Amino acid sequence: MFDILMYLFENYVHSEVELLVDEDELTKELTRAGFHQADILKALSWLERLADLQESDKPYLCNHAQQSFRIYTKDEMAKLDVESRGFILFLEQIQVLTVETREMVIDRVMALDETSLILEDLKWVVLMVLFNVPGNESAYEQMEDLIFEQPDGRLHS
Repeated sequence: MFDILMYLFENYVHSEVELLVDEDELTKELTRAGFHQADILKALSWLERLADLQESDKPYLCNHAQQSFRIYTKDEMAKLDVESRGFILFLEQIQVLTVETREMVIDRVMALDETSLILEDLKWVVLMVLFNVPGNESAYEQMEDLIFEQPDGRLHS
């Protein structure tokens, strides 16, 4: 399912191609691209839920303190390793993620079929979440920079 999400994000969303096809046409295209029907339906459902979260007129979380600390459930810790959880905290600290967008990211990670997620995949989920959240253009750009940043290979200067 994650491969389909990446395919859609890279070929439609991130490439700024306008997505005007209906679900049936998109399903046919994804099938021609070699994806299985069941995975396609799961990916489209995942995207629909993300759109619902992003377009909701209610905040994802209503009662939260800005200085609160996120305690992960056992299932969340199984899917998000220490490095990934640390990265989410880092993104909050540099204000790429808010409490609301953090929870959207965790919600969408938990909805993926994968039993665990590597850091690179988590970065793409964050980017997908931030893409259509109003007022988060700056956070999206920062996240894009973090994904596409090429380290020069030096550890010390």
